[in-house]
Amino acid sequence: MAVDYAVIVVYLAGMLAMGWWGMRRAKSKSEFLVAGRRLGPSMYSGTMAAIVLGGASTIGGVGLGYKYGLSGAWMVFTIGLGLLALSIFFSARIARLKVYTVSEMLDLRYGGRAGLITGVVMWAYTLMLAVTSTIAYATIFDVLFDMNRTVAIILGGSIVVAYSTLGGMWSITLTDMVQFVVKTIGVLLLLLPIAVVKAGGFAEMKAQLPTEYFAPFGIGGETIFTYVLIYTFGMLIGQDIWQRVFTARDDKVARWGGTVAGTYCLAYALAGAVVGTAAKVLYPDLANADDAFATIVKDALPLGVRGLVLAAALAAVMSTSSGALIACATVANNDIWQRLRGAVTRRADGEPHDEVRGNRLFILAMGVAVIGIAIALNNVVEALTVAYNLLVGGLLVPILGGLLWKRGTVYGALSSVVVGGLAVIGLMATFGILANEPIYYGLLASLVTYVVVSLATKPTDEAILADWRERLAGRDPEAERRTEPEPVPATP
Repeated sequence: MAVDYAVIVVYLAGMLAMGWWGMRRAKSKSEFLVAGRRLGPSMYSGTMAAIVLGGASTIGGVGLGYKYGLSGAWMVFTIGLGLLALSIFFSARIARLKVYTVSEMLDLRYGGRAGLITGVVMWAYTLMLAVTSTIAYATIFDVLFDMNRTVAIILGGSIVVAYSTLGGMWSITLTDMVQFVVKTIGVLLLLLPIAVVKAGGFAEMKAQLPTEYFAPFGIGGETIFTYVLIYTFGMLIGQDIWQRVFTARDDKVARWGGTVAGTYCLAYALAGAVVGTAAKVLYPDLANADDAFATIVKDALPLGVRGLVLAAALAAVMSTSSGALIACATVANNDIWQRLRGAVTRRADGEPHDEVRGNRLFILAMGVAVIGIAIALNNVVEALTVAYNLLVGGLLVPILGGLLWKRGTVYGALSSVVVGGLAVIGLMATFGILANEPIYYGLLASLVTYVVVSLATKPTDEAILADWRERLAGRDPEAERRTEPEPVPATP
């Protein structure tokens, strides 16, 4: 295992080095939070694919393939569909807004009164997403080093917190690009063909396994529908995804770069399901389907290759973890803390606050909190389900409504968030956290409330909508008004 250990150690050291390099570039709020809004198509596509394809997509995707066969690809497939929908239909408009958070977009659309409550919901979602990603380190380091769960979480989490705190989005972008390359080589180019060959090829796999393992809808129509509601719609509105859209150099990069990333996700989904199906042939009696990835990597891969594939799994977890962490810290600072303290941006002596330092401190604080919660929490699936249910049930309707329906009002948006969120929580308490009913009925309650309250209240002021349309077109009316020269008085 010495060669495998060396590969992992070099990889982790490289992540820290990227963090140090990113620190030298992140000199402003824009550089620190959204990489200066100047990523080109190649880097944008790679980093967007890296953040959406995390540990759940890699380890969990192989586990679903082990349990259901090729139809196990549907979970990651719906993530890819969501990214494609976001990129084709919404990303250009989102990128032109030049904001930092989803709540800022809602403030622009509804007139400045929707941000705090939506910020709290978004913060809860990003926090739990970061926690569940951090817990996944325990699985990988256990395979690598037979390491204690708590030590593994602290080690993996500390590395992510370190490079994220140092360089913000620049560090995360650089590390995600490396992680994208490592995942592509490790999973698609190495693990996939080796697993199929070890299982005897597709003909042998079909001979060994039941027919339903190769049925496209074998996982069940209701399960696929739930995946669409949670993951496809979740991709449309998550702060972690939007913050990557904000890094695009222009709206064309956001649209076409995201489309490439979404297409890559579809291929990754199928690869994970095929690897899981091959693992079912090789190891038919695993007690836990999620052990399929670690088992096939440990037993079927040659020296050195094993280390690279485990590095790919580590890369998948780190990319999602770091993206969720900076999103959590950005929302906590910009949407909650700054609003509660009055958003004071200048000191008494007229000098600007060091916004990079403030955001850096928030990443560090949120990172420590994430590691602590991850150590205390055991059920990853339940935590992730709660996060996505709250996100989709509470925020999907007011966000998409704001983008698509002129008649939506701030009262409709706020009522929709509250009713949808409370409905999801109440239904999870009634039917169980993992039940489908909370997201079905919670989303329906949110939609009905948004439409009814919006129609019953005064339409959004036309001046607000005019400014909103200007921002969607890529212009900032406020900035233009500030830079207009003072009129010269007429000479008597």
